[in-house]
Amino acid sequence: MSQPLVGTRILDLTHMLSGPYGSMILADLGAETIKVEPLQGEGTRKLLATDPNNSLNGMGAYFITLNRNKKSVSIDLKTEQGLEVFKALVAEADIVLSNFGAGVPERLGIDYESLAKVNSRIITCESPPVC
Repeated sequence: MSQPLVGTRILDLTHMLSGPYGSMILADLGAETIKVEPLQGEGTRKLLATDPNNSLNGMGAYFITLNRNKKSVSIDLKTEQGLEVFKALVAEADIVLSNFGAGVPERLGIDYESLAKVNSRIITCESPPVC
């Protein structure tokens, strides 16, 4: 199978079904997809994590399935140091996907206007609003 997105780097800040599913498809198509999680990990890591029939290495099947083919990094976006690390990743990325609540990207300083100052080629897809 051809992987048309090889050479594309995506930063995935999504959580819950639609965001991780969409970035999973992009990873399946060859994009280097880096899952950016809070220090404690994305909340869905724990879903079914204690069920021996539906977990592996402390992660539930839901998280494992929707985050296949992705790399992972934990960053505290609420700290200056964490924001610096994230912006260093943005400088080398093509796309940033997020599905935070309305106003959260602006409050964290990771909205399009802020990230375009780091990488003028960056594409952001935020939901909400519609991307």
